[in-house]
Amino acid sequence: MDITQFVVSTRGECLVEGDHGAYRRRLSKKLLNTRRKLGITTKKGGKYQNKAPITAPVLAENTDYVRLYLLTSERAWANAISTKAIHTANDEMHGSNRSYVITRLEKAARTAEEVVDALSETDITGATIADMLEAEAYSCIMRGAVHLEKKKWDAYLKSYSTARVVYSGMLNATNKDIFKDLLEDIVDPSIRYAAYQLNISRTLEIPAIARRTFPKSDEELVARINEIDPTALTESEEFKAAEAEAKSISWRGRDVIIEDPAVATAWGKVEVAKAKLSETVSTSWSELLPRDKAAAYEDILTSSQDAVDATRTAIDELRAEGVAQSDSRMQGLQIARTAMNFDMVSWRIGRNRVLSGDHDGATMDSAPDTKRKQKRAAEEHKPRNEPPGKQIMRLKEKVALYNSTLQSLETLKGISGVVSDQALVEQIDGTYQYFTSLKCLAIARSHSMTGTPVNALALTKRAFETSEDIVEVLSSNIPQGPPSITVGEEDAQFLHSLLKGELQRCRALVKLEQLTKGQSNEGKASVPVIETIGTYPAGGVDLNNVVTYPPKLVPIPVKPVYLDVAWNYIDYPSKNKIQKVKKVEAEKGEEDKPAKKGWFGFGR
Repeated sequence: MDITQFVVSTRGECLVEGDHGAYRRRLSKKLLNTRRKLGITTKKGGKYQNKAPITAPVLAENTDYVRLYLLTSERAWANAISTKAIHTANDEMHGSNRSYVITRLEKAARTAEEVVDALSETDITGATIADMLEAEAYSCIMRGAVHLEKKKWDAYLKSYSTARVVYSGMLNATNKDIFKDLLEDIVDPSIRYAAYQLNISRTLEIPAIARRTFPKSDEELVARINEIDPTALTESEEFKAAEAEAKSISWRGRDVIIEDPAVATAWGKVEVAKAKLSETVSTSWSELLPRDKAAAYEDILTSSQDAVDATRTAIDELRAEGVAQSDSRMQGLQIARTAMNFDMVSWRIGRNRVLSGDHDGATMDSAPDTKRKQKRAAEEHKPRNEPPGKQIMRLKEKVALYNSTLQSLETLKGISGVVSDQALVEQIDGTYQYFTSLKCLAIARSHSMTGTPVNALALTKRAFETSEDIVEVLSSNIPQGPPSITVGEEDAQFLHSLLKGELQRCRALVKLEQLTKGQSNEGKASVPVIETIGTYPAGGVDLNNVVTYPPKLVPIPVKPVYLDVAWNYIDYPSKNKIQKVKKVEAEKGEEDKPAKKGWFGFGR
């Protein structure tokens, strides 16, 4: 039935710019169209009849009744919100107006609960567990709106906690962004506000608050949630261990305690993703294709970005409260943000490295793109030589990855807390030079394939000179775990030795090109001087080769005879202009002659 999708899409389609009054009017039109479709509209001039309550047999006949009741609930909710907004703006929220708002919200919640009761008879309606849970979560949100208006904070927290557990379970089961958006935009802020009203400590995370206040006495609801996600109401041991470690973060030898619960939760997810990636590296890393290795970084990149966003939000909240920069909480969050930003960029660079191939793309051995090619290469036991066009395309992809890595390294220098650390800046500069050498090497290879060995030699020489300086800088790096920003000494040594051999190869290619050009110049010099007398002899005149001796019969350029013959029979543009000018002059001469007077030309 997709209850959540229907409600969210309806709000996104009709709720324009937060105008709940217009939303209510659009819902009225939708309700009328739905009633006409179901054939339950009141005829014009007919007597109004009370609507029969929704039942399981009715839903079994047509599921559009579910949408009818959802639209009814949404219209009542929109009516309440628009009325409240009007009277709140005019400071006229008196008892009667407040009672009207509560009545509308009660109707919205009661209508949503009727849908839940009708769907509960699954043997008749055929509703799935997901449909029942989505309807339950929607009714809890509507009931929570009633408790909010009545300021019943315990019931308000209980309703939204139920909705959060349901939506988090649906998110883990389906991985749909719609549930994630509902949690971030509606449910979590409501739980945090209720916790504030009930004086619950801010150090307690929202998931923990939701699990604590969830009505576990409802055995049917608990069984449904456990069926779609057994971990929705319990915490896994892996997450507990990561959460315990996430209470503090270490950065450059300094440990900082994370006091904000949202930041601690986000950092705990980063630790879980890091452990998962490390396990993948230690077990089946060598069997994976480059794109599969890059896909293994998605979880840790997403969780790292969420941690950075949570830290930024916590800092903005403290600034809004007027907390000074010298406060320990603010300083701790600033250090945590620096560490999390550095960690996120580090994993981004690591993903680019695994996409580049073995040894960060320094070798020309192209890894297979698919498992089919990988199996074929394993059966042949020898590398397949790709055409130059494909090799150049691969080199372009590597250059794009290197540019992305270099850009990420540039952003690291702009992070607060990094510029002042001289040792860290030197490590970043060394890594920057390492990837610059790889970029120059890739471009040099493309020039070598396109027949410009001089450009290839210049780029290879630059890469070699750059690699000489990074060996000492990166000698202290010992990479541990999955590939990241840390470039080890072995990688630097391998690149340096590879560039040394590549430089000799490029020099040999340039020398061969020069020798080939010299031989062609010698061939040109064998032509006698008399045949090249129209050009200046920059290399001097060979007096021993002035003319060909003994003379040979060779063709010489002469003027063709047909040019003179054709001149008399072809009308050339210049010739026509000359004839026209002569004709005009002749006509003028005739006009200048005086006319003879008298009869028959005899003058008088």
